[in-house]
Amino acid sequence: MKDLEYLPLKHIFIPSKVPSKKLMIILHGRGDSSQGFTFLPNYLDIDEMNYLLLDAPYEYFGGYSWYDLPPNQLDGIVYSSRLLTDTLDALFEDDFNAEESFLFGFSQGALLTFEFGARYEKVLAGYIAISGYIYDANTLLKEMNPKVNSSNWLCTHGTYDDVLPYDISRSQIDILQHGGFNITFKSYDKAHNIDQEELNMIRSWIKEKL
Repeated sequence: MKDLEYLPLKHIFIPSKVPSKKLMIILHGRGDSSQGFTFLPNYLDIDEMNYLLLDAPYEYFGGYSWYDLPPNQLDGIVYSSRLLTDTLDALFEDDFNAEESFLFGFSQGALLTFEFGARYEKVLAGYIAISGYIYDANTLLKEMNPKVNSSNWLCTHGTYDDVLPYDISRSQIDILQHGGFNITFKSYDKAHNIDQEELNMIRSWIKEKL
């Protein structure tokens, strides 16, 4: 395998225990970093899964951000999507298989999972968006790669989320579902975080798709 230092974003790479071309790409939330999700590989416990934890391109109060606060998100979303395209193109050239790989995002990372992942030319095995929202659901339906509907989408959100309101995200998912997106949506009695029951479900979902 190549040295992944060629990638355009800072990152942590955690190799699989068993040689494999399966990859999970993890996108953190605003103010966090790749370090915030180093617990996940051990928890998921999938021997054949490689993990790439990416740092967003913009510095933000000791961490990183994928885009600016509302209403100024769009430039950052476009720029971050371009970096993610370059990153995934490089990864899937030789080292990993897109059709066996997953995109996992929390909060801002969840928005990029939708806004970037649904437009990306390669179809992944699965997309997981936790406690996020969509910048423009109707535009996404027009611009999406239609082949993503052959894949698997999982979206979760907390009913007590005080950062990104549940009702807004739920209504955006409704728009995508009515537009043909194959999305499994699950709500949890939680705030803007990831809870244990949710993690258990996500682990089962990933293993089922593998």
